[in-house]
Amino acid sequence: MSTIPVYRWRLAPEGYATRRQLRTLGLRPGGQDVAAELQRPRRRRGPLVAYLYRTDRAKPVRPMTPGRAAALAKAMLARRTCPQCRRDAGYCIPTSLGMCPACAYPEEQRAA
Repeated sequence: MSTIPVYRWRLAPEGYATRRQLRTLGLRPGGQDVAAELQRPRRRRGPLVAYLYRTDRAKPVRPMTPGRAAALAKAMLARRTCPQCRRDAGYCIPTSLGMCPACAYPEEQRAA
């Protein structure tokens, strides 16, 4: 059984990147396994862990197609639409409320 190398926070060698770092470079892991691990120690809990991927094995991000753009627009519209009043709020509705603030707090809207 092989183990992956573990590096301390900010001490990973060149050629490794997290998913977010790969995305800023226009890359994706592309099916490769985790190559290394970063650990940031904490005082009273276990360490924070970040998984690293090899940049030389990463693949370019797939281009946005018209179909994917349409699906993304439809999904974002669903997140902005209040299920109670069916209006587009113009922003993503908080999941803690489950509806727009006007529907969640109607007494405050009448007072204003």
